[in-house]
Amino acid sequence: MGDSSNPFDDEVVAAVLRHMNEDHAEDSVLICRAFGGRPDATSATMTGLDATGGEFRVDGPEGGPATVRVAWSRRITERPQIREEVARLYHEAVELLGGSPAEG
Repeated sequence: MGDSSNPFDDEVVAAVLRHMNEDHAEDSVLICRAFGGRPDATSATMTGLDATGGEFRVDGPEGGPATVRVAWSRRITERPQIREEVARLYHEAVELLGGSPAEG
């Protein structure tokens, strides 16, 4: 990512990635299964984000390791919007895939 049009500085990106990868790894897998074109995903690590979407490193038995990009529903520029977009994607993924949302 790292393009100069990214409204989020490196510190914000690093904090979000750490939080997603430490506390919401299973959420990322569901998001990538539903919206990243990787229904076979068994692992997903968020590797970047910007105003228009998030990037994940996924792995799975069919497609092997790859980087996928999942778009936000709108352009975002404020840190609280990141959480809103990730939560929206997660809840839509649960609905689409027929699972039940995790507590938290």
